Parts: sequence; C-alpha cells; structure tokens
Amino acid sequence: MKLPKLVLFAVAIVAMSFNDAGTELTDAERKYASQLLQDTEENLLKKVKGLSPEQLKFKPSADSWSVAECVEHIAISENSLFGMAQASLQQPADPSVSKDVKMTDDNVVKAISDRTTKIKTQDAFVPTGKFGNFEATLGEFKTKRDGNIKYINTTSDDLRNHYNDFPFGKVDAYQTILFMAGHTKRHTDQIEEVMKNPGFPKKGK
Repeated sequence: MKLPKLVLFAVAIVAMSFNDAGTELTDAERKYASQLLQDTEENLLKKVKGLSPEQLKFKPSADSWSVAECVEHIAISENSLFGMAQASLQQPADPSVSKDVKMTDDNVVKAISDRTTKIKTQDAFVPTGKFGNFEATLGEFKTKRDGNIKYINTTSDDLRNHYNDFPFGKVDAYQTILFMAGHTKRHTDQIEEVMKNPGFPKKGK
C-alpha cells in the first residue's frame, strides 16, 4: 500500500528534525562564549588606551615583544583561529569523535591563558607590521572580534560535532572559539607585564 505524498513528506521532516536535534549551541554556551569574547576584548582595549608611540614600541629585551607587537599577534590569531573553526565545519559532523575531546571548556580557556607555560609562536603568527600601524591593527582586531561575538550569538552551526587539532589535543569548534578568547587574555597579560617593566616609558615622555 502506497503512503500519501503528504504523509511521506511529514515523515521526512520528522527525520530531519531528529537528525539535527541538539546540534545548535545552548543559550548557556552562547552566553559563556559571548561574554568571554566581550570581556577579553574590553580588557585589551582598556589596557592599550592612551599609550604613546614610545610606550607602544617599548621592548623589555631584544627578543621580547612590544605592546604593539602583542596586539598585532592577537589580531593575526583572531583571524586564523576563527578560520580554523570554520574550516572544521567543511568536514562531516561526527559525534563519535567527541570521546577524543579530553578537555572541558573551562580547562581550554585556562590552559591557553596560563603564561607559566611558554609557547613558541609559529612564523605565520609572528608580528611583522602587516596592518600598517597600531591604529589599523587595533581596528582589525575590533572588527573581527565584534563579528565573532555576533556569530556566536546567532549561528546555527554545529560547533560541538566538528573538531580542530591543537598541540595539547583535540577540541571541538566551539572550544576553538573559547581558545581564541583565552589567547587574547594570555597576551593582554603579557602586555601588562611589559607595562610593569621598570624601563617602560612614563606618560608624557
């Protein structure tokens, strides 16, 4: 006996809904990531506000980064990390891989934020003045970060069942976004260390 087309259509819709169920971020996940992205952005902007050119380019040592270079590194990483998360979405969703994600969301943020562990930056992330000047660099970061906050608040992408590989292990795409925020905190703390250096130029100098 053939089923009416309307019944078949209804069955298909139910099946699609079942397959897609639970793939979007929860309100709590959106709020956590959005707040973390916003807070780390605001803290960075607050730290560098009003710094003079001399303060921006000061280096505690020949092999360390200046405030301006830290900001450029953050801006470069913002683009690259978000790109990684988006690239993972081009692969099929695979809930079975979630067992290989060993770190909690909080632990991902804490791991990258902790500056007691030094990490050698890959060449692609080394600041070279690619954005032209500090104002342009900061503007690049703000534009990308604000867009990423909007994305996390509105996306229907399945960020939990797509993955990225980092040196410390596998994370899902949502955690890659969290990593991005924690990375900003890491280098904002580095900026604070530079500013606390005894040789850091004083205001008006």
